Parts: sequence; structure tokens; C-alpha cells
Amino acid sequence: MTEHRICVAPMLDWSDRHERYFLRLISRHVRLYTEMVTTGAVIHGDRDYLLGYDPAEHPLALQLGGSEPAVLAECARIAAAWGYDEVNLNVGCPSDRVQAGRFGACLMAEPELVAECVATMTAATTVPVTVKTRIGIDENDSYENLVRFVSTVAAAGCRVFIIHARKAWLQGLSPRENREIPPLRYAVVRQIKADFPGLRIVLNGGITSLEQAAGQLLHLDGVMIGRAAYQNPYLLAEVDRRFFGDARPAPGRRRIVTAFLPYVDRQLAHGVPLNAMTRHILGLFQGRPGARAWRRYLSEQAHRRGAGVEVIEAALRQAPETDFLEALIP
Repeated sequence: MTEHRICVAPMLDWSDRHERYFLRLISRHVRLYTEMVTTGAVIHGDRDYLLGYDPAEHPLALQLGGSEPAVLAECARIAAAWGYDEVNLNVGCPSDRVQAGRFGACLMAEPELVAECVATMTAATTVPVTVKTRIGIDENDSYENLVRFVSTVAAAGCRVFIIHARKAWLQGLSPRENREIPPLRYAVVRQIKADFPGLRIVLNGGITSLEQAAGQLLHLDGVMIGRAAYQNPYLLAEVDRRFFGDARPAPGRRRIVTAFLPYVDRQLAHGVPLNAMTRHILGLFQGRPGARAWRRYLSEQAHRRGAGVEVIEAALRQAPETDFLEALIP
């Protein structure tokens, strides 16, 4: 099974619907995740805005933040009605705001509650319910505690665990520092897979290349890429061929931009400002000639009142052809 072989992480303020549509133009098969949406927002907020997506984004998972089993079950039913392919429970975010709502990484200290949440969500829908977590929190980071957490939650029906291979400090570190300072411990995640061979274990944290991903996939069921996929989205261009057996050629950068323009036009017609979309494509030419000119032009022009797709077309002219074939293919 390849459902979670390569995933792009849920990232607050980054993995919105425009980013996901853009990434889908690069890879047909990578699994995409929404930003975390709290249960309160799902129940009481603007669902069209919070949950809406383009059908092209599938396979697509909704990540939820919450800790009340009955409310999470209702949100899982809503997610199913909206057509999501997976519902993911956030047990990994360490921010103070998330902790104040009693969800995220602090739930690692309450495996029985997480298990109850998973059980009620699983009973409420046929959509798979998964958990994204850390390897530990604070001083509560022994392997025995992680085993207890995984076994307890798995017994409630969770078959897929996405594990960020760092522990989280609930106090003293910012969310950004929690992504960088605690050391990566990939061996811990690999040992969980060895000890729970019937579960699907997906590694998250620090993966910046497809070579790294391939190495981890020798031991694990999947790899989740985060900021590397955002900052250098063309990293995903070879994913379909390399990891999903799709023999179709990878799309060129210019073809991706051209394919993105009709989507941009549709969103502009609905009142979405251009820079809400162009901010996601700044890294497309990373490491290529003209990348700086591409970024600069978009950054300077996309925020202007009335800016439209012509800004992206003009930015594309700032970047020289990336190779001979792309010069021939519109």
C-alpha cells in the first residue's frame, strides 16, 4: 500500500488550499494535509472557508485539533461529508495556544484520552482516522512511554501513526524552536515500526531530500516532508516516478506555472488577492538561474491593487528557460 508513502506535512499558515492545489500540479500522488483546524472552528466557523478545497487536491487529509471525543466524532462526520480521504488528530503541536485548548502535544501525557477520541471518531465514520504525534514531551520521553502511547491508541482503532522524530518541550521553546532544537531520533521511530509491524508508521522531521526519504522507506511505511517541500516545491517533481511507479515524465517548472494560471484566475474572480497565491510559488525555481529575479518580481508586484495573472506571466519571463525541453513545451 502506498497511501502514505510520501506526504506533505500540515503547516499552519502554509498548507492552505492554494498551496495544496499548486503542489498537486507537481505530484499526482503525494498525500496532502490541511492546516490544523480546531474542532470549535469546524463546528461554529465558516466551513466553506475552513474546509473547502478543489477536487484536484485528492488524496487529501483534514487535520483536527481537539480533545473532546464527542466533538471530534462530529467533526469526523463533517470531514467525511466534505469528502476528505483521512482525518488526522494533532497530538504533536507544542504551542502555548494549543496547550491552552488542551490539545496538541500535551495529549501525549493522556494516552487513554487520545484513545477515547480515536475510538469515537472511528465509530462515527468510515474515513480512516490517523494520529500525528511526537516521540515524547518534556522529561516524559522514554521509549517505554512512547510504546504505551502507541499501543493504547492503536487498541482504539488507529492504524497509522505519523511520528515527528523529536520530542517537544511544552515550556521554554517556541513552536519553531521545537522543530529545530530537540535532536532528531530516527532510530526511535524505526524501533516503533519493528515493535508494531502491523501498524503503518510514517516518519516526520528533518527530511530535506528524496534520497533521505528513500533511505527511511527501507524501514518505514512512509515519510512526511514539511518545510523543504514548501521552500523548494520542485523537490516533489520526481516523487511520482520514484516512489509511486508512475512512468509519466515529471512536469517542467514552466508547465506547472502555466497550469496554475487558470486556478489563479478563478480565485481572483472570487476575491482572493493575488499574493495569497503567489507566496506559495516563490520557491519553484530555487537553485535555478533566475530564481532571485522570479521571487523579487512576485514579491514586489503581486500585492498591488488589481494585480492579476499577468504578474505571474511577467515574473516567468524573469527566469530563463530551465532546460531545452521546457523551452519547447508551453
